[in-house]
Amino acid sequence: MMRERAGLLGTVVLWVLGVVACSHVGSDPTGAPTITSQPSNQTVAAGATATFTVMAAGAAPLSYQWLRNGAAISGANGPSYSLATSSSDNGASFAVTVSNASGSVQSTAATLTVNPGGPSITAQPQDQTVVVGTAATFNVTASGVGTLTYQWARNGTAIAGATGSSYSTAATTNADNGALYSVVVSNSIGSATSRSAVLTVTGASAGTDIVTYKYDVARTGANTNESLLTPVNVTAATFGKLRFLTTDGKVDAQPLYLSGFSVGGAVRNVVYVATENDSVYAFDADSGAQLWHVSLVPSGETVVDLSASCDETVPVIGITATPVIDRAAGALYVVAMTKSGGSSTWHQRLHALSLTSGADLRPATDISASYPSAGGSITFDPMQYEERAGLLLLNHTIYTAWTSHCDNKFYTGWIMGFSAADLGQTAVVNIAPNSGGAGPSIWMSGGGLAADSSGSIYLLSANGVFDTTLDANGFPNMGDYANAFVRLDTSSGLRVADYFALYNTVVLSNNDVDLGSGGVMLLPDLTDANGTVRQLAVGAGKDGNIYVVERGNMGKFDPNGNNIWQEVGGQLGNVVSGGVWGTPAYFNGHVYYCGAGLELASFSVSNARLSSTPTTVSAADFPYPGSAPSVSANGTSNGIVWAHMNTNPAALYAFDANDMTKVLYHSDDPNLNGRDNFGPGNKFITPVVADGKVFVGTTTGVAVFGLF
Repeated sequence: MMRERAGLLGTVVLWVLGVVACSHVGSDPTGAPTITSQPSNQTVAAGATATFTVMAAGAAPLSYQWLRNGAAISGANGPSYSLATSSSDNGASFAVTVSNASGSVQSTAATLTVNPGGPSITAQPQDQTVVVGTAATFNVTASGVGTLTYQWARNGTAIAGATGSSYSTAATTNADNGALYSVVVSNSIGSATSRSAVLTVTGASAGTDIVTYKYDVARTGANTNESLLTPVNVTAATFGKLRFLTTDGKVDAQPLYLSGFSVGGAVRNVVYVATENDSVYAFDADSGAQLWHVSLVPSGETVVDLSASCDETVPVIGITATPVIDRAAGALYVVAMTKSGGSSTWHQRLHALSLTSGADLRPATDISASYPSAGGSITFDPMQYEERAGLLLLNHTIYTAWTSHCDNKFYTGWIMGFSAADLGQTAVVNIAPNSGGAGPSIWMSGGGLAADSSGSIYLLSANGVFDTTLDANGFPNMGDYANAFVRLDTSSGLRVADYFALYNTVVLSNNDVDLGSGGVMLLPDLTDANGTVRQLAVGAGKDGNIYVVERGNMGKFDPNGNNIWQEVGGQLGNVVSGGVWGTPAYFNGHVYYCGAGLELASFSVSNARLSSTPTTVSAADFPYPGSAPSVSANGTSNGIVWAHMNTNPAALYAFDANDMTKVLYHSDDPNLNGRDNFGPGNKFITPVVADGKVFVGTTTGVAVFGLF
C-alpha cells in the first residue's frame, strides 16, 4: 500500500461577490483592478436597508474599502455594503476603493436618497422557543406615515394570509425546529424588512448518538435525524465556528457523540475525541468544558515515532482508527499503539473505556495472533502494523483491521474479532497468508469495516499479492486477496465468503494503483429496471473508477473482464490526477464522491445503477486527498453535504445536497476575514454532524461549528 502521501494537487478558487466558482470554469484575471460594474444610486424609505454593490476584476486577491462622503467606513471591506437607514443618511454618497498588489481604483460615488415617512421598525421580532405541538407567536412594531401593511415570511417564503403585525404558527412539528420568521412592513413610500427570528422547538426529536465511523455500519455517512441545521440557516451570517476543543495531539480518528448522557452528575451532550498521542477526551459538546481525559500510555512506555522510516502518520502514532461506542454497555472501545521505552517491545492494545470516566472497565488486551500458511503459520507483529480502519461493533464483537507502515515488509492482511464482554480474541483471518509479507493490508483511508444485517463484513484490500490461479470454487488457491472487494462470513469465526478482484489486478498492484486507498460503502436495498431487489456495495480507489458489486455475488476474478453489477469509469480522475483517497456518502438516491484535487461529485441512483456522469459537482475543488463527505438531513429534506478541505488553513464546506453548485457556507470565505479559521488541514477527516453542531478533527484538537 502506498504510504499516505503529502498533497497531490492544489486548486485555484475564484471569488466574485462572495460566491465560489468552480476552477474548471475560468481563470483568475490579471493586472491592476478595474471596476466592471459601478455602485448605483439607491432610494429607500427611512428605516429600510440600502445596499451598494461593486463588481471588479484584477489579479487576486482583491480588497475593498467603502467610503461615506469620502471617509473610510470601518469594517466595510467586501464587494457590497449595507446599512440600515435613517433620515440623517439622506444625500450621503458612497464609493469604494478596490485594491490589489498591482494598484487600486476608486468607483464613482452613488447617492443615497432617504424618503421621510417610510416604515421604520421600532421593535423587531424576537426568537421563540416552544414545546413541540404548541404554537409560536412573533410580533413586530413599526411606525410610518399612512397605512402600514405587513407580510410575514418563513425561511424567506411569504406565508399566505400572514398580514398582521403579529403572526402565530400552527401547532409546531419537528420540521419547524430552526425555521426563520421575518416580516416586510410597507406603506406608500417604501418598505422595511425585519430581522429573522429563530423558532426553536424543544422535544422536536430525540437527540442523536454518533457511535461509529460515518454514522452506521453500512458507512453511508448520512445523519438523517438533524432538525436544527438547514440550507436556510447554514449561512455565514447565522452559522460558524463556535469554539475549539484543544487536545494533546493530532485527531485522525472521527469524533463520536452521545446526546443526553450523564457525566459528572449532570446530563449533557458529550463528544469523545481520541488522539495520536494515545489520549482519549470527553468534552461537553455545548459548553466545550473538558469532562475527563485519560492517557493510554502505561508507565515506562511511550507513543510510537516512526517518522525516520515512514511518514504515514507524524509526528507519532497512537490512536489512529475511529473507536466505537456501546452506549448500553457504557463502553468506548479503542486500539492504542505504544512502545516500551528504550526497547524493541511494541504493543497494540484494545481498551474498553468507561464513557463516564475514561477508566478501563476491564484489563486491556495485548493484541497477538497467528494464522496458518503454506510454510506453517504467520504471526502478528505489533511493530509492523497500525490499526487504521474504523472499528466495527457487530453482534457483541469488536472487529479490527490492520494496515502496514509505508509498505515496509513484513505485512499481511489481518482482520481480528474480540469479545465486547471480556476483550478476549474470538476470531482471526488473514487475507494474505502466503504473500511473503508483501501484503495486502487494510487501510481504506480510515474508512470503517462495513457490515450488513446478515452479519457479513465488507472491506477493500490494498495492493500486494493476488493469486490468479483459482481453486475449483473460483477463490485464489493460496488465499491471497490483494486489490479486491472482500466479504467475510462471521457465523463461525471469520472466513472469506466472496470477493471481487479487477481483471488486471496484478498489473495495478505492481504499479501501486489499488482499491485499498478508498473505503467500502453498502447501499440500501434498491430495485432494478426489472423489479428485482439488488443488494449492492460500492467502492473506488486510485484508478478513479467506481465499482458497484452485488453483495451476494461479487464477481470474483476473471482475467478477461470485470464481472460486476456496474462500473462507472473515469469520473474521479486517476492516480496521476485525481483518484480516491477517502470514503463516499449516500443520501436520498445520490452517491457522493470526491477525488483528490477534484470537485465533490454527486451521482444519482436509478434502477439500482449510478449515473454514468455526475448529476452535479461542487463549486470548489478539494486538494489531496480530496474529501470524505458526510450528509445531514431531516428525513429526506434539508439535505446538506459537508466536506473538509485539506488546506492551510483548513476549511469546512457545506453544499446543498440537491445542487452542489450551491455553496451554503465555507469557513475560508474571504469576507469572514479569518473569523472561522481552525488551523492547518489534516488528512482523511470526515465532518461529524449531531444536534445542530459540526465537529471537525484537526492537528491540535476539534473545531466545533454551529448556529450563533
